[in-house]
Amino acid sequence: MREILGRRLQRLRLSRRGGSPALLGAALTCATEWQWPVIPGVGQARAADGRPADDARCACPDPDCVVPGAHPYDPGLLAATTDARMVRWWWTNRPTAPVILATGGTAPCAVSLPVAAGAQALARLDRMGMRLGPVVATPTRMALLVAPYSMETLGELLYAKDCVPASLRFHGEGGYLLLPPSEAAGGRVRWERAPLAGSARPWLPDVEAVVDALVEASSGAPGGGSRLAY
Repeated sequence: MREILGRRLQRLRLSRRGGSPALLGAALTCATEWQWPVIPGVGQARAADGRPADDARCACPDPDCVVPGAHPYDPGLLAATTDARMVRWWWTNRPTAPVILATGGTAPCAVSLPVAAGAQALARLDRMGMRLGPVVATPTRMALLVAPYSMETLGELLYAKDCVPASLRFHGEGGYLLLPPSEAAGGRVRWERAPLAGSARPWLPDVEAVVDALVEASSGAPGGGSRLAY
């Protein structure tokens, strides 16, 4: 009974602060069920009524922030955790905060590319019969989650390529990725390929298995694909 009342009080606090239980639920799933370290993102600047500011500014002090709302700030990335109590405290106090995955180490890494190129890459990988893990989509980019890789492994892999487009980005050790159902200045984040329901921990392909298709698709991406955006 005490646990049920606690959950009801938590939902009430979230509702009063304009937050969504879905964000807390997603953060807890990542941290406790999948053992993915998470941290709240800085989020968007808010108006006096608590709604996102009309000019889509970042809540951080940088007026020229290139990924508004979609990055860690306070606490910093090194504070990312799988501790359920810390996660509940963070999102109870900041219920609208985006959910950010700290990539690398034992956590997933990711490779992201412009959304049009990402759709082409997924279609090619599907034709090849490639088994894929979760895929995150924002209004401008797609990110394929892959098994953890080292910088040495990635360097050797890319050294063998004739060209690696600037629009292709690698989220490895010391990096981060915005996860659904977060929202930042650019719009909402969603699963293009959602983790299988009921899975203990989402399966992830090796980066070697997908990088050729991603490089080829990115090479044909329209100009502007290398612009920093979440």
